[in-house]
Amino acid sequence: MGSTGHLVNAEDAALPPPHDGDPPRLWIEHVAPAIDEGRYPIKRIVGDTVAIEADILRDGHDRLAGRLVFRGPGDAAWSTAPLAYSYERDRWSGSFVPTRIGRWRYTVEGWTDRFATWRHALETRRAAGRDVARDLLEGAALLREAASQAPAPIGDRLERAAQTLGDEREAVDRRVAVGLEAEVAALAAAHLPALDLTRHRPDRIVIVDRERARFAAWYELFPRSQSGVPGRHGTLADAARRLPEIAALGFDVVYLPPIHPIGRTHRKGPNNAPAAAADDPGSPWAIGNENGGHTAVDPALGTLDDFDAFVRAAAAHDLEVALDFAPHCAPDHPWIREHPDWFARRPDGSLRSAENPPYTFEDIVPLDFWCSDWRALWDACRDVVLFWIRHGVRAFRVDNPHTKPFAFWEWLITTVTAAHPDVLFLAEAFTRPKAVRALAALGFSQSYTYFIWRTSAAELRSYFTELTRSELAEILRGALFPSTPDVLHGYLQTGGRAAFRVRLLLAATLSPLYGIYSGYELCEAAALHPGSEEYLDSEKFQLRHRDWHAPGNLGDDLTTLNRLRRAHRPLQRFDNLAFHASDNDAILCYSKAGAEPDTSLLFAVNLDPHRAQETTIDVPLELFGLDDATPFTVEDLLTGTRYQWRGRRSYVRLDPAAQVGQMFRVVSRGGT
Repeated sequence: MGSTGHLVNAEDAALPPPHDGDPPRLWIEHVAPAIDEGRYPIKRIVGDTVAIEADILRDGHDRLAGRLVFRGPGDAAWSTAPLAYSYERDRWSGSFVPTRIGRWRYTVEGWTDRFATWRHALETRRAAGRDVARDLLEGAALLREAASQAPAPIGDRLERAAQTLGDEREAVDRRVAVGLEAEVAALAAAHLPALDLTRHRPDRIVIVDRERARFAAWYELFPRSQSGVPGRHGTLADAARRLPEIAALGFDVVYLPPIHPIGRTHRKGPNNAPAAAADDPGSPWAIGNENGGHTAVDPALGTLDDFDAFVRAAAAHDLEVALDFAPHCAPDHPWIREHPDWFARRPDGSLRSAENPPYTFEDIVPLDFWCSDWRALWDACRDVVLFWIRHGVRAFRVDNPHTKPFAFWEWLITTVTAAHPDVLFLAEAFTRPKAVRALAALGFSQSYTYFIWRTSAAELRSYFTELTRSELAEILRGALFPSTPDVLHGYLQTGGRAAFRVRLLLAATLSPLYGIYSGYELCEAAALHPGSEEYLDSEKFQLRHRDWHAPGNLGDDLTTLNRLRRAHRPLQRFDNLAFHASDNDAILCYSKAGAEPDTSLLFAVNLDPHRAQETTIDVPLELFGLDDATPFTVEDLLTGTRYQWRGRRSYVRLDPAAQVGQMFRVVSRGGT
């Protein structure tokens, strides 16, 4: 028989040694939060607390210490924060607060706390009645080592303590008492060299954004439909005249679909007709003609100077301009002539059209991001973004990012935000859940969600619990749009004005990020045909004339909701959402927790746009600092009406013809 020791096969023998240099004495693992073991950054807003946890281990019974080390963008030196140990969880935790935007780096360090180990042993042995003479001498040596590393006043204090511990003429109780002093322990811990200091690698990254990355209300409009005159093409100057009204509604961001020259070849007519008449404007997403491409302005809208004036006018009304970034081309785009190798072709040499089977978009040609000249193509796309940044754009809504390489987006976003950390990217990612997650993980600041298609109470609870209680909360900021130019859900098509009010209330309160596409406030609900989610007479292919003050418009709802969102801090966060029981699944009950009980909010929304519904909702008394016996008064912030409540169950009735939901805040306790 052979040896019973470790058997090494040929493959194992070829492996490198387990460590280059000295192996680590400590083991640091399970650093959280972590997305794919730290492969992707987490996200925070300036002023947020970045809370970190980790396991710090080593062999034996020695006491350990740990700290969080972090560094802001441009910082030469690392800062530190202590890690606290939980015996019950066997877990270390700490936090820091980033003070400016950009990419922050952080990691965890651990070491053996030699003085705490010695101190614990001294205390234990003394309590057991054992001789501690040698222990006291060891402690004196540790204190002298710490004193040699400390500045004079502290060093003198440690040296005096060391002398006492080492003085065998002193009473043992006196020497032990000095060794156990909390002040001595703290000073020793701070200055005693960490001989086995171990650092977790690689460093982790947190992307720190400005507040608008998390909290904003977007308003999407087509400038060409803003003339106010039926049939006349609008301009950027016309769109600028609408800015005061949009600002008065309480919006933060005005988002423009592509404003570039529109291709002529295969231009689409009204309702996506395959052929366009001479005066049909075509789809703005078919970018490029003889007047230029992604860095040009459609002459029908105006000039680049007009765009600059629009940005200035928006800023004067505290509005930010977001621009669509759609990295594809019309068949007439200048790049096709200048860089024919940037485009995919069929075997016969003809250009491929964009497709989303079974649909084909003959007016759009996709870029080949993996062509032989891909580096130049990627640079050109980056330069488009940088061009518009120079013209005042700090937010980009990205069209169909899941149809372009993920590696491209990670590179582009990292490159752009390294120079412009205030720039935000919103992903229009209506695709598979894992692709949505991947886009968020690799750098998109915000993302569209499946909110449009989540209409029942069960669907909403399940989906938003996933968004707020899973790892998605670390990377994905969900922007809720009840509709888009591409999607008119059946709920809105058949639910009437009440359905539009329901979805608006949900969008504005479930997430701090939401937006509407212009026309939503007029409850536009006509579909192209039964079963279609396309608008009839879609603005993507033609001009739309609207009376913004038509009876039944939702201007009051928008103004009220946007005012409340700005006034109440819980509506500006996404991690404070919780759902509560309702006896009737037609009424959704949820809360947004505040920093103090008086600031927390409770919601009841009737999801049935056709009928009045009533229920008994579960009131989260702990959220409001209440008990079962004390009566209290709540105010519906949407109407100003007050109600007297007591206990955990309260009755709610909502008639969608009058009121689709309620937003409650506790205003007094004890029935006063």
